[in-house]
Amino acid sequence: MNNLINKKVKIIQLGHIEYQEAWDKQEKIFKKIISTKINNRKNKKTDQTENYLLSCSHPHVYTLGRSGDEENLLIDKNFIKKENLSFYKINRGGDITYHGPGQIVIYPILDLENFFTDIHKYLRLLEESVILTLKKLNIESGRVEGLTGVWVNHNSNTPKKICAMGVKSSRWVTMHGLALNVNTDLKYFQNIIPCGIQGKDVTSIDKEIKDKISLEKVEKILIKNLSKVFEFKII
Repeated sequence: MNNLINKKVKIIQLGHIEYQEAWDKQEKIFKKIISTKINNRKNKKTDQTENYLLSCSHPHVYTLGRSGDEENLLIDKNFIKKENLSFYKINRGGDITYHGPGQIVIYPILDLENFFTDIHKYLRLLEESVILTLKKLNIESGRVEGLTGVWVNHNSNTPKKICAMGVKSSRWVTMHGLALNVNTDLKYFQNIIPCGIQGKDVTSIDKEIKDKISLEKVEKILIKNLSKVFEFKII
């Protein structure tokens, strides 16, 4: 086995944190891992690269991916300020989404060369981890052809998104990730066209099970499934 391969992942639970602060933490780790890779190649070194998984929730915020359309934000700056919301244009893929209390956000910052070098596979495994988590909670979910993320009623004409995804990668290092609606106040999605997809509804775990469930419980199940699907060891 290649002694450069590192399948250990450090979990960092950030709690409820402002979006900009979490983004800054991601960028710092992301750049550190890339720097290690560049240094290895330049100086013919064999230092292992680290892998991280940040978990958190955010105050109310809308984020627009680099290829997104700002027209999918249906409110103006005055409304954003009045309602104490935030809006960021960011460097992930995908269009617009919402983060807020009651939603689990997972940011895997992985060197995929420790696992596999396939972004399509990476996204599908993120989805699979969420699907397994929802199954544990007796929610049937799956994929919708041509659309990223995880959906309830995925085999019908009225699928409802329960988990959004958007990632960035450079030199096979990833950042950004997924947002799973747990006890999320879904009214905030009315201010956007989620992911730029017209006519698709959103849902949450508590709405589907018709009961309250803690973020901590879902987070624990989700991280366990991520480690199982990606075959990494939690440290």
